[in-house]
Amino acid sequence: MVRKDTVPGRKSMEPLISRVHTHLTRDRKTIAVAESCTAGLLASLLTAQSGSSSYFLAGIITYSNHAKETLLGISTRLIRDQGAVSKGVALKMASQVRTIAGSDIGIGITGIAGPTGGSPKKPVGTVYIAISTPRKEICRKYRLKGNRQAIRRKAALFSLMLLEKTL
Repeated sequence: MVRKDTVPGRKSMEPLISRVHTHLTRDRKTIAVAESCTAGLLASLLTAQSGSSSYFLAGIITYSNHAKETLLGISTRLIRDQGAVSKGVALKMASQVRTIAGSDIGIGITGIAGPTGGSPKKPVGTVYIAISTPRKEICRKYRLKGNRQAIRRKAALFSLMLLEKTL
């Protein structure tokens, strides 16, 4: 299912970050992220508040397929068969970063921020966000609009929103 392209405004970003911070701290959950198209923006948001070191364990930026393969152990075959921007790769990114970091929660983000790189099947703005916990894995597909910076920002914010729902 493709999710609607709505994102909280700037004023609501800080409360969202604060709520996620409160949930993670209160529940004593740890998190690690594997980011491709967001290139560390999610890690930056998750560590925006003092005390985030109690839950944020690691962030791995796997921008290239080679990095996804070597740093996260994602198979060349999976990337070849499904594409680097796919549900399967996003789920594997989330589960592998969780395992590597030894965290309770892993998030994987892969997508096409543009303005180049899109195709008719996977246009610019296609983003997959996955969350892995010991009990469940979820993945959502988004079609985000805007320029490169807007797509990256929206992907990071949608990750926080999905994380908040998961918590």
